[in-house]
Amino acid sequence: MQRILVTTLILIAVTIAGCGQTTSGRSYSDKQARRSYEVLMGTLVDVRDVVIERDERGVGTVSGAAIGGVAGSHAGKGRGKVITTIIGALAGGIIGNKVEGEAMKEQGVELIIDLDNGKTIAVVQGKDPKDNFRVGDRVRVLSRGGETRVTR
Repeated sequence: MQRILVTTLILIAVTIAGCGQTTSGRSYSDKQARRSYEVLMGTLVDVRDVVIERDERGVGTVSGAAIGGVAGSHAGKGRGKVITTIIGALAGGIIGNKVEGEAMKEQGVELIIDLDNGKTIAVVQGKDPKDNFRVGDRVRVLSRGGETRVTR
């Protein structure tokens, strides 16, 4: 049973892994490439670590329930087989939901910036270890269509 649980967790993790995408200032989607952005300059006045939580899609719950149900169906006979299938599906769904919940979180950073034009803005984006933002840093703020990112 323990091997089934481990296999279930691995399959759920692999299924969910494709759901995540980074939101760091260094990451662009193919739709964002080769587009013009307004560029403003500013100075960081505050930097705070945050967690970015994406909307769960239920992939983990459904995948976990399916895998758990299949795994449970291999145990028992007759009425016992039905019960182990149901228990496997419920347990798999619960485990899949938890795994998806964790997979849908990303470490982020909240940046408060005094722009050179006199405005102060806040931008939340994914944390990139290469962007070790510090108070006092000069930064570029790139904006287009309501989407904003901060780089150095």
